[in-house]
Amino acid sequence: MSTAEKPEATGVAYREVTDSRGRVYRIGETDREILGYSRKLMVYLPWAAMMAISVSEYAFGSAEDTLSSAHGWTQSNTFWLLSVWVFFQAGVAFPAGWLRERGYVTARRAVFIGAALCAVSFFSLSHFDNVVLALLGFGVVGGLGSGLIYATCINMVGKWFPERRGAKTGFVNGGFAYGSLPFIFIFNYWFDTGNYQSVLDLIGLWVLLAVIACGWFFKDPPKNWWPAEVDPLNPPKRTKSANSMEKNPPAVRQYTPKEALRTGMVPLMWVCVVMTGGVSIFGISFQVDFAKEVGFGPLVAATSMGIMSVINGIGRAVVGWMSDIMGRKAALILVIVTLGLAQFGVILAGDIHSEGLFLFFAFISGFGGGAFYPMFAALTPDYFGENYNATNYGMVYSGKLVGGLFGGGLGAMVVDAWGYNGAYALAGGVSMVAALIALLLRQPGRPRARDIAPNPQPISREAV
Repeated sequence: MSTAEKPEATGVAYREVTDSRGRVYRIGETDREILGYSRKLMVYLPWAAMMAISVSEYAFGSAEDTLSSAHGWTQSNTFWLLSVWVFFQAGVAFPAGWLRERGYVTARRAVFIGAALCAVSFFSLSHFDNVVLALLGFGVVGGLGSGLIYATCINMVGKWFPERRGAKTGFVNGGFAYGSLPFIFIFNYWFDTGNYQSVLDLIGLWVLLAVIACGWFFKDPPKNWWPAEVDPLNPPKRTKSANSMEKNPPAVRQYTPKEALRTGMVPLMWVCVVMTGGVSIFGISFQVDFAKEVGFGPLVAATSMGIMSVINGIGRAVVGWMSDIMGRKAALILVIVTLGLAQFGVILAGDIHSEGLFLFFAFISGFGGGAFYPMFAALTPDYFGENYNATNYGMVYSGKLVGGLFGGGLGAMVVDAWGYNGAYALAGGVSMVAALIALLLRQPGRPRARDIAPNPQPISREAV
């Protein structure tokens, strides 16, 4: 293969190769030449930042009773606080991606802004008795801040590991769940109307400092970048990267957001996120209350939520790893079906008043309730490429804002009307429908494995 090299503005030489379908790969630059350190840091630092912001979503259910007593809020008020938070946390992903891909906001600046907004959200939750002000402070401001951090972390790790993104994306995404574990127990055992302000203020300060420390090193790779040690056209056989690329072949080209929408896959993925996200938020919002409703003690209630958050996070990493081996779509369907079955299991555990069975299905629900997120995060660049991933994934992930409304605020209405059993049965049915929809997903331009041209002859052209 003939090559033509040219130094980048930074002085680093690279070349671009084009496959038979016209997709361009920029190769020759190592991660250390671009960053100054290993790209592995672009896994561990986003993971740590995700752990820091996880308290807002996954520990909120454990703090609701104390917040209601301290501020004089109703249960419905606190449910809507989380629903509004989810709405803006998911809704900011698309505009944030648009700003990043046009160079208006860097990855570092996005997480810095997000960290400041998250700190404001906890101060608002601490000091505002007026529920409208709390909705604005925690729900709107906090949701925007967490969404900026979440979207930046998930999109960036996918850009730095295009050849094996499933396991890396799942690992980073997992921090968003099990990072809340210490706070779940704090809110259940040491959080009361006498100390709630100081606890929330300290949490806000912790999130601010932790995210800023991680975000200082954030940087996106150049467009079309591919790791220098992995040939994108002829990867070495029997390697993890080669196996992953065989099961999850790279996108045939870089799709703009408009082009991605026209494929029909973005709307399908969006509907799946609405359904599965709603079921997941429902479980997060109501599991502790359901445990107390059926007579389980506070230890079981807290432990069930702790198990859910830990398995939710570990499940994301495990399924991400599995998807590199068995394929992203197959792993996604497995997760969604598991989530649906778990909802019916929770009903059974409550009906027979079995604490052990309840904890088991909390385990299963936690696994399914989080693992689908990294699957969609990895499927998006698999289908549409990395160059517009922040915007494309923003469109897909925005389904969570609708799902959050169903799972939180509207979920409370269903519980009031049908009881917990009826609400959990509805959630299980919604998951099964989502699994059927997921069967329709396919990679644009490469519908069947047998249609993929084996080892197309690369074409080199001078980098510009």
